[in-house]
Amino acid sequence: MKILFTGASSFTGCWFVRELAAAGHEVVATFQRKLEDYSEPLRRERVMWASQVSRPVFNCSFGDDRFLETIRQGGPWDILCHHAANVTDYKSPDFNVNVAIAANSLNLTAVLRDLTESGCRGVVLTGSFFENDEGAGSQDLPAVSPYGLSKGLTAQIFRYYTSIMGLHFAKFVIPNPFGPHEEPRFTTYLIRNWKEGKNLVVSTPAYVRDNIHVTLLAKAYTAFVATRPLGGASKLNPSGYVESQGAFAHRFASEMRPRLGCECPLTLKTQTEFSEPRVRLNTDVLDVSALGWNECLAWDQIAEFYGNKIGT
Repeated sequence: MKILFTGASSFTGCWFVRELAAAGHEVVATFQRKLEDYSEPLRRERVMWASQVSRPVFNCSFGDDRFLETIRQGGPWDILCHHAANVTDYKSPDFNVNVAIAANSLNLTAVLRDLTESGCRGVVLTGSFFENDEGAGSQDLPAVSPYGLSKGLTAQIFRYYTSIMGLHFAKFVIPNPFGPHEEPRFTTYLIRNWKEGKNLVVSTPAYVRDNIHVTLLAKAYTAFVATRPLGGASKLNPSGYVESQGAFAHRFASEMRPRLGCECPLTLKTQTEFSEPRVRLNTDVLDVSALGWNECLAWDQIAEFYGNKIGT
């Protein structure tokens, strides 16, 4: 298939582009900035990594004039994979929902019209299990944050307008991915402290979450996208390790300990504050054999990546 892909500079996006290309698809990846403007090392690394296997289009945001020109001049298209989203200050309670929705769906009717005229048959939108009414969990599945709210509302807008335009709409819902090329978050924090010889303290061990290897997630995404123009199931909520964050930290430690040669000590605090729902997870168990994914290799890749990136 010929795929128009947005959001390839993100952690999951670069992996999705790599896996789509490995499966034989032709991927045109759009990037919001000029190449020279990607100065932050990790982000630039991901941009270059994705660009190696796709046709990159720089200085191109969803719905802007350059994006519409890319649709009209670069077709015919089989599918749009809209993975990009406004994530500025996504952890903040002051995250601007209206600004995010406007960016996520800029000139949507024109985008869908031009895609339809180019032969496109479907749209795959990336969602998050932090949206309202996604996955499973506690507290009646509210949006976990304003960012989650913006993602849920964006999905409703896309579902409505793709239906009007006669395009198949599908949604791929992401849980908590981890692995190489990730921003410095939980797993990076774990390894950095261990390599510095510190006893790591996990302050929110009681949250039950769904952590998934990004390599497995990318294979699931590619398999899902491959059947979208043909219809079929319109949503996938791929699940990984469903357990408390404390249990996941112990799992991560047990896998890294022999690979990194560190003791990987852990201390779990007694969690008393719960600003987020206690339980949030995805629901679709993946057939890893059918996807051709190797769990041991995935752990090896993480250890190799972080072992090289984080010195002692």
